Amino acid sequence: MKHLAHIIAIITAIASLPHGSVAAQDKTNIVFIFIDDLGWGDVGCYGNDFIDTPRIDQLAKEGIRFTDAYAAGAVCSPSRCAVQSGQNQARIGITAHIPGHWRPFERVITPQTTMALPQDTITVAESLKEAGYRTGYVGKWHLGRGDAFGPAKQGYDFAAEINGAHLPGKYRVTGRSDLKPEPDQFRTDFEADLCAKFISEESDKPFFLMLSPYAVHIPLAGKSKLVEKYKARAKARGRGLPHPVYAAMVEEVDALVGRVVDEIDAQGLTDNTMIVFTSDNGGLYRRYDYREAADNNVSSLAPLKGEKGSLHEGGIRVPLIVKYPNKALPGTTCAEPTLSYDFYPTFVAAASGSLPETQTIDGVSLLPLLGNPRAQLERDTIHWHYPHYHHDRPASAIRERDWKLIEYLDGSGDLELYHLAKDLGEQTNLAARRKGKAADLKKNLNAWRTEVIARMPIPNPSFDLDRAHEWWSMRTGKPVASDKRKRFPQTEKEL
Repeated sequence: MKHLAHIIAIITAIASLPHGSVAAQDKTNIVFIFIDDLGWGDVGCYGNDFIDTPRIDQLAKEGIRFTDAYAAGAVCSPSRCAVQSGQNQARIGITAHIPGHWRPFERVITPQTTMALPQDTITVAESLKEAGYRTGYVGKWHLGRGDAFGPAKQGYDFAAEINGAHLPGKYRVTGRSDLKPEPDQFRTDFEADLCAKFISEESDKPFFLMLSPYAVHIPLAGKSKLVEKYKARAKARGRGLPHPVYAAMVEEVDALVGRVVDEIDAQGLTDNTMIVFTSDNGGLYRRYDYREAADNNVSSLAPLKGEKGSLHEGGIRVPLIVKYPNKALPGTTCAEPTLSYDFYPTFVAAASGSLPETQTIDGVSLLPLLGNPRAQLERDTIHWHYPHYHHDRPASAIRERDWKLIEYLDGSGDLELYHLAKDLGEQTNLAARRKGKAADLKKNLNAWRTEVIARMPIPNPSFDLDRAHEWWSMRTGKPVASDKRKRFPQTEKEL
């Protein structure tokens, strides 16, 4: 009878637990929040004292904050490719945002980017499905258009690919007539609803959810109440940046994070859920829409140099926070460099799954850093390849511990060498003074490009200095707005 009473007590205790708690004891749930264009210093826990981000800051207090985290690409599609494949995107050829744009009269012809994530790529979602996970995707995809290349074809059981801008009525779920926002609903609120739906419906089994909102991407559009709040704050403080609408969008993202965290709490899954928060590339300083005469500045990326579309720190260094109860030490920071393709092996390791045997995985698991933030990963170098004109000239880059080299690929031969521990803002080019170090890093970078078969620019027979400023659309094959004032630095030979 004592045994029977004990069994009845256990059953009663289990029945009283919040829905989903039993399953959560078996495997770690994983929620990956992948913000669009959020800069390294745009949230409070990274030093921003203007924008209110209490929920993101709370994640940092409860988890680990990475100071030297990087996006694999300087624009969205390359980083998204790296996340899904676990590879540096140069292997696949998705090196620009899809479909991209180009400058047909610049010094070099930049390589064509692959227009969709190949279907034979084994995605992180597919690897987690093999480990027994239900998988969900909410938000921007940007790895191929049409039903053949969306998240539903790449291992996601619940696929809500959303296309369109931030404002009510300006976006829709691709191929899902059953998922519709309210007429006056901003996109971040709709994305929060979809995430809550997925979490509540899948709370009795292990799940992987990737949330990829459109915010804080341009065009700028925020809720009027928040915009007025930041206009008043800017006036009171005598500040010109960040743009009040941009600040409002960042706070909306913070609210979105809060909604997701609250739903996890409501389902009793907090202690067994890993939450990862990061951005797909660096922040944007200026909106390059030359049809608008003024008010184009978005935010300050100081102390970082460059912005989205550049391989300087402002274009690739991003916030990264990992909350993983009982694994990530709360309130700690880690300075070990990480990249977007590290998430694939990290999530698979957390799920006790297996990496694909037939696919190269460039990333390494970050789990060892969560328990020991002072640890180092078993690699000394990380690489980038962005052979396109965007907010800078085509370039590749390599970081070897504190050293970073940028090599421009426009035929100029220009090199930039920085010691990031002493020069985070990349103000002092040491390439001429440390020729040996620059040569060693350049050799390593070239060997890596050869290994991954990176596509390279070629000389442009149609180069025309007077027309080099012109942007042309890859989608339409026609010129788009341009600005003769926005010229990339010219080499001594060209001058």
